[in-house]
Amino acid sequence: MRYFFIALLLAVLSACSTNYPNQQIIGKTFPSVNGQTLEKNQVNIPEHFNNQFTLLLVGYTQNSQFDIDRWLIALDMTKTNVPTYEIPTIQGLFPRMFSTLIDNGMRAGIPKPLWKGVVTVYKDGDSVQAFTGNDGPNNARVVLINESGKILHFYDQGFSVDALNNLRDSLQVRQ
Repeated sequence: MRYFFIALLLAVLSACSTNYPNQQIIGKTFPSVNGQTLEKNQVNIPEHFNNQFTLLLVGYTQNSQFDIDRWLIALDMTKTNVPTYEIPTIQGLFPRMFSTLIDNGMRAGIPKPLWKGVVTVYKDGDSVQAFTGNDGPNNARVVLINESGKILHFYDQGFSVDALNNLRDSLQVRQ
């Protein structure tokens, strides 16, 4: 019953969101936003990520988790070695008011060892969605950044093998 309530709440809250056309963001710098891991550690994106490459799997709706999971499984199966973070990004005042409830719902469904790799963004959710666009909100936004936050690869059309291979090619070319 609790999961039904969370799903219903997210559906109602997402109906109050602003729609932004999808953008082409390769070559731009990811906007500076604040988030919190499910371990409750504060993270400034992209400043927190100082690896040569970091992959951000940004999701705007609960249904985008399906696409994010496909990306995570494919990255694992192909042994693609890149630090990867899930970034649930929800815009609006109401989600911020219910952030504890939403985060607790995610904690209930995600094994504790993975919590450090899930960074929820509420306050700055609108700016991230405006930056990437949120048409097709169930598709993950696959964002490869370098140590300075510059976007080297971007994809927002839903998982496909070709998209995975293009991401892997981007990683190979830059190593």
